[in-house]
Amino acid sequence: MAATTTQSCPECNGSLRSGECETVCQECGLVVDEHAIDPGPEWRSFEDDRTQPERTGAPLTRARHDRGLSTEIGHSTRLKGRKRRRVARMRRQHKRAQIASKAERNRVYAFTEIRRLVGDLDLPEHVRDRSCVLFESAQDAGLLQGRSIEGFAAAAVYATCRTASVSRTVEEVVAAATATRAELDAAYDAMNRELGLPTGPIDPAEYLARFASRLDLPTEVERRAREYAARAREEGIDNGRNPSGVAAACLYTAARALGCELTQEAAAEVADVTPVTLRATYTELREE
Repeated sequence: MAATTTQSCPECNGSLRSGECETVCQECGLVVDEHAIDPGPEWRSFEDDRTQPERTGAPLTRARHDRGLSTEIGHSTRLKGRKRRRVARMRRQHKRAQIASKAERNRVYAFTEIRRLVGDLDLPEHVRDRSCVLFESAQDAGLLQGRSIEGFAAAAVYATCRTASVSRTVEEVVAAATATRAELDAAYDAMNRELGLPTGPIDPAEYLARFASRLDLPTEVERRAREYAARAREEGIDNGRNPSGVAAACLYTAARALGCELTQEAAAEVADVTPVTLRATYTELREE
């Protein structure tokens, strides 16, 4: 804090030191003033946002069709009679003016669905923002014609999870979405074909932490399962197999090796696969 003497202390007549939040006496330590109001202006600096992050209002977000820049006419219980009806008409017209085209209306609906999906699946905010950007790219490329908006919203969330290494299966996305599996597959195939999504094979190790938490397994089992998952990838055991099923098989194999109670039915249920699928991977892991 920069020391600036402007007046004397009311207790000991000592010199005062003014900082960012309070004014303190340098002699006796008395706090003379605190929480000073800064009368200077605060506005958004567009010249250099990194070194001058001053702004006014809510931050920009890609999860809104207007980036969060539009205003809202609120509700007030103090307005009565004609003035209240006039404000209600203004609010209705203002909401109608926020959407200028059919494409923008579709974007509003899709972004609302994406935000709901992200909330239901407990996904981070960066997945929400990237999903909205991906849907907007698909809309600009003309991929929505003749296809379901809900399907593209769900496919954008699933594709973002795939590219961001977030472990969510397509069955989990379909269960939380309003679109069907066929609509999601059609939208995902169109985006993957036309936009060239950087998606690759899913690493079964991405599912281990979540599956181990659901099965209430100790940390030692998860650590051993990661070793089995790495070995399965090196030996090519996971080639052509459901990655969630491989993860469940690794957990089951690790639990058997460490003497933990875990049935094949429970491990297969948490991964949404059949016990037969789990047993086939488990047999190969045990042989290796």
